Amino acid sequence: MKDKLIIGRYIPGNSLMHKLDPRVKLVGLIVMMLLVFAATHLTTNIIMIVVVTILVFLTGISLRVFLRGLRPMIAIIVFTVVLQILFTHTGDVLWSFGPLALTTGGLTNAAYIFVRFLLIIFLSTILTLTTQPLAITDAMEALLKPVRNILPVHEIALMLSIALRFVPTLLEEADKIMNAQRARGVDFSEGSILLRVKAFIPVLIPLFISAFNRAYDLATAMEARGYRGGEGRTKYRQLHWGKRDTLASIALAVLTVVMIIL
Repeated sequence: MKDKLIIGRYIPGNSLMHKLDPRVKLVGLIVMMLLVFAATHLTTNIIMIVVVTILVFLTGISLRVFLRGLRPMIAIIVFTVVLQILFTHTGDVLWSFGPLALTTGGLTNAAYIFVRFLLIIFLSTILTLTTQPLAITDAMEALLKPVRNILPVHEIALMLSIALRFVPTLLEEADKIMNAQRARGVDFSEGSILLRVKAFIPVLIPLFISAFNRAYDLATAMEARGYRGGEGRTKYRQLHWGKRDTLASIALAVLTVVMIIL
């Protein structure tokens, strides 16, 4: 399981995307996602596909790694695309059977939905593969600094950091539990969907218990070390803005303007 989930992992590297300031990448992710949803016709979708493809190659990470990140989402993507195809009744009718119909509008909407899923997953994967979890939380805390008097910025960033940190740990724990269940004769790959869901119940219960135990141990360790929130705390690692970050920001602004014009 842990080998299938790519989102949330960091792969060390020396590529241009690795060297960018995490604040640029975090803002870029948000803006790019908004642009993906704003792309409503063929031209804008092609532009976004080209841009995301370029970003993927700028990471210096094999395309296979990104494609592996799609595996956990395949069922959701296929289900959503099929719904769009069969229940969108716009355009010319190509085939119909009762309430179900295959139309040109349905095929177009399904294609756009598929592209959006693909691009959003790739964009999220680019951020996590090229940015350390602590750098992401530092970037989030820095970007939310103007509202630190309204929101508990440090605590929000800390929760995000802990969540990202424990994703691989929980996946490894789930693997161990599933292997133990397999040794007792449980088969997670056979039977109907209902039987498969029932087979996962013995995995989820100990996994939740393990997660709560780890959370309790972490809270105890933090209290023992005198953690009292972010007030007055300093950072060992500082964020540094460079020329490449300025150029990346300009490129993002240009892309946004082009997408708005089109």
